Amino acid sequence: MSPSAVALIPARAGSQRVPGKNIRQLAGHPLLAYSIAAARESGVFGAVVCSTDSEETAEVARRYGAEVPGLRPAELATATSPDVEWVTHAMAGRDEEIFGILRPTSPFRSGATIRRAFDRLVELGDRADSIRAVELVRQHPGKMWVLDPAAGNGELMHPFVDQPPEGVPMHSMQYQALPPIHVQNSSLELAWSRVLEGEPSIAGRRVAPFLTEGAEGFTIDYPEDFVRAEALVASGKAELPPLDDFRPT
Repeated sequence: MSPSAVALIPARAGSQRVPGKNIRQLAGHPLLAYSIAAARESGVFGAVVCSTDSEETAEVARRYGAEVPGLRPAELATATSPDVEWVTHAMAGRDEEIFGILRPTSPFRSGATIRRAFDRLVELGDRADSIRAVELVRQHPGKMWVLDPAAGNGELMHPFVDQPPEGVPMHSMQYQALPPIHVQNSSLELAWSRVLEGEPSIAGRRVAPFLTEGAEGFTIDYPEDFVRAEALVASGKAELPPLDDFRPT
């Protein structure tokens, strides 16, 4: 028997880089709708809950099939509010064994994507507290630099990460020769609800990797990302979760 699970979809109204991002249209539907559709398509969640501080966003979420038990308090919806605060708020009084965070900014994450990650977390059992989407970095930290204000107002700089004590420094290596480094993307996070006990966390200490494939990890963070997303859909290089049977009221 599969563990009980709830999908949490964060959709605060105050996006600074892309105002109104979560309800902005992509391929004819609000961005938020695709995360709700993917959660339902996955078949692993007993409930899909949207956490938002906006009644307008809440209404959109309800129309597409999500629950909105109540609006998120304003103090939990600032640009610097830690995720653990709204997750704890959303999970208050709930008893699901697993919670998933599905951010609207990853519209190409499918139900099959979620199912793959869920099955892996369940397989790992007590060996992992959570599983998080990652992908290989394109800009390797071995080639990153920090401007040194102590050396004449930034006239010099030093590597961001420690370099090998001998041989060729990482900043002078070919990318293929550098150690593989993964960076998290916004596609998904799944965790056993026990991580919220004691000193709450959304990940715990033992985090398993979930390697996204193709456009699964594509993230909309800037206005130009909407243009790229539309182009991916138009070219057939990426598919959105199906909303063909949805009839907005």
